[in-house]
Formats: sequence, C-alpha cells, structure tokens
Amino acid sequence: MATLDITGEQFASTIEGNDIVLVDFWAEWCGPCKQFGPTYSAVSEKHPDVVFTKVDTEAEQQLAAEAGITSIPTLMAFREKVLVFSQPGALNAQQLEQVVDAVKALDMDEVHAHVARQQEEAAGKPASPQGGAQDGTQIPDF
Repeated sequence: MATLDITGEQFASTIEGNDIVLVDFWAEWCGPCKQFGPTYSAVSEKHPDVVFTKVDTEAEQQLAAEAGITSIPTLMAFREKVLVFSQPGALNAQQLEQVVDAVKALDMDEVHAHVARQQEEAAGKPASPQGGAQDGTQIPDF
C-alpha cells in the first residue's frame, strides 16, 4: 500500500478506522525527512495490512503542535487507537521493519489493560487488584 498524505481533519478518523497506523511527521525542507521518505514508502509496500500515513508539519502546524512534535522526522505508531510508539529521527529499513513487526506482535489486551490502569491512576482512583502499574506490565520499547 502506498503512503497516504493526511490532514488534521483526517487524522482522528484514520486512527479510529484502522487497526495499525504509522504516521510520519515530516517537512519538505527537512533533509533527514527526505532521506527517510523512500525507506518509509518502500516498507509500506511490504505491509498492506498497515496504513502508512504522512503529515506535512508545515501545512498541518496545529496537528503537529497537538501531537507534541518538536523534531522531525517523527514516527508514531497506533494500534487499536492507542499510541504505542513515538520516536524522532530517521530509521533505516531494518529498524522500520522492526517497529512494524513489534507493533503487529503486541498483546493488545495487555496494552489496553495498562492504559486503563494509567487512566485510573491519573483520575486518582486506586489501582486495580491485579497490581496496577506496579505489576511490571509495560508497553514494550522498540
């Protein structure tokens, strides 16, 4: 699947309407972004089950600000509407493949449980009897 350029208006529906979405925040003037672009596009062709998107931070400054983008390129990965990866810097093809494989391999029941515990704790509610965040459950680092 080719990469899709998305706007702020399309961002939420793209994340909500697809199981796995990768987002490349980039700009035309950014040298590392231009180097990463062909790699991102090539890897997208190998994974038709993943939606690969691009956000032009110059055209979509509000979206970039809302996403907390401070450096480009920045790659984000969403799985079942949950942000599971965010990292600035260009990746090579092998590194990008590792991210895609890791996102596909996530135990989403575990991730959703972890997110629910974090939300409970942020709301000031006691952690669940399963041990809350102290049980060692973490969203994996890639």
